[in-house]
Amino acid sequence: MQRRHVLGACALLLASGWLAGCASPHYLQLDPKRTAPVPQTGSGQAVTVTAVDGRDSEVIGTRTGSAMSTAVITVEAHQLVPRLQAEAERAVREMGFTPTTEHAEDRPSLTLTLDHLGYERGESRPLIDEARLEAVLIAEAINDGDTYSGTYTSRRTQSYAVRPDKEANTRMVNGLLADGLDRAFRDPELGRLLAR
Repeated sequence: MQRRHVLGACALLLASGWLAGCASPHYLQLDPKRTAPVPQTGSGQAVTVTAVDGRDSEVIGTRTGSAMSTAVITVEAHQLVPRLQAEAERAVREMGFTPTTEHAEDRPSLTLTLDHLGYERGESRPLIDEARLEAVLIAEAINDGDTYSGTYTSRRTQSYAVRPDKEANTRMVNGLLADGLDRAFRDPELGRLLAR
């Protein structure tokens, strides 16, 4: 009789642990990297580079797709913005400019804004679910009173039979943001305006 109680208690603990695992939030530690080449337009000029988070919320979605779910996926600005800053500076350096974080009125500037980062549940089919991810970056170059602003949207749809774990979600969102960074810094108009 006592053994049955112990087994029942073990089963209950395992079930509640499994349910807690399903409902646990994910805090993603991202480090997206550009891979595409950038246009060479600079000749050593200093450019003020700033990365900012323009999102309404650090929660990008839920693992279940339900708005009421406790299984939220969060990307914190204080963790991600320095990574975006580093990639923006690297891109500007590869364009031929000298990136700086110091502001000056007569210096060209480039501001990279993470405008949106979303993770939603897509269509469900028998045994297969789908995650839909979207990132929107805005790059604004200002030089001598002229402004150029570009909006760069990346989307990804990922099918899965087993709900992605934290590592898989981190890889997906990193890839999504890396694609957005590639799209932004491949834009030749950014470098042209900064080089004027």
